[in-house]
Amino acid sequence: MSRRVQYSRIVQAVRQLCIDSCYELGEDVLEALREAEKSETAPAAKGVLNQLLQNAEIASNERIPICQDTGLAVFFVELGADLRIEPPGDNPQATLEDAINEGVQLGYTEGLLRKSVVAEPLFSRENTTDNTPAIIHYSHTSGDKLEISVITKGGGCENKSRFKMFNPTASADEISHWICRITQEAGANACPPFVIGVGIGGDFELSAILSKKALLRSLKDKNPNENYARLEDDILEKINQTNVGPQGFGGRTTALGVKIEYAPCHIASLPVSVNIECHAHRHKMTNL
Repeated sequence: MSRRVQYSRIVQAVRQLCIDSCYELGEDVLEALREAEKSETAPAAKGVLNQLLQNAEIASNERIPICQDTGLAVFFVELGADLRIEPPGDNPQATLEDAINEGVQLGYTEGLLRKSVVAEPLFSRENTTDNTPAIIHYSHTSGDKLEISVITKGGGCENKSRFKMFNPTASADEISHWICRITQEAGANACPPFVIGVGIGGDFELSAILSKKALLRSLKDKNPNENYARLEDDILEKINQTNVGPQGFGGRTTALGVKIEYAPCHIASLPVSVNIECHAHRHKMTNL
């Protein structure tokens, strides 16, 4: 028997996700910043990390945005086959996508969050005034699960994300050096210390989606695949030797974490995407 979830419940949940993600850093990110501040030896870098922690505390306590760029709302939705959305009586054709966009509209309006979406990207670039439409990635599962995760993704760090199609003979070392170079080139413009999402495999578009999905993982977790766990650690170590440092002031804390997701790919291909996230690593998740 199918489980039903009210449309209005989804709207309100998404509204709250948007507000909370823009006001509050996750405990894993806060803990990583605290540890970095303790271990950082460069005075300027240590001072910046301390300021970032103060900023996060003020934003949470006063319920104001961590950053003026409150981002583009990017959702990952896991939808069970046995779950049904109960639409509102006045709009029986309303969909899950409608509910998510309505929640974004409410969250960004009532939370006093900056609206940063333009309806047409090249010519008029007119603001939609409510931060919709959201970017939504769906995956369908068995059961009656509805899990909604959001990343409120800022433009500065997103602009420094990159894709490369490697030869299938490329080594892990080649890939790690390329990722390190991309991160170093991003520099202060992407507001380090970073969280780096990496997608390996799939095809052109899937690798990019995987790189963003990787950012949903806790900074505390380890990749279940030992090879990729070692690669994550290796890339993080290389990045933190670049001396970019917090906000570009130098030091040993250019990144807080590297997370990799991978997928099967064509025998002639080895696609790799890097999605850079700034120190305001804003993401939340809810189960309905």
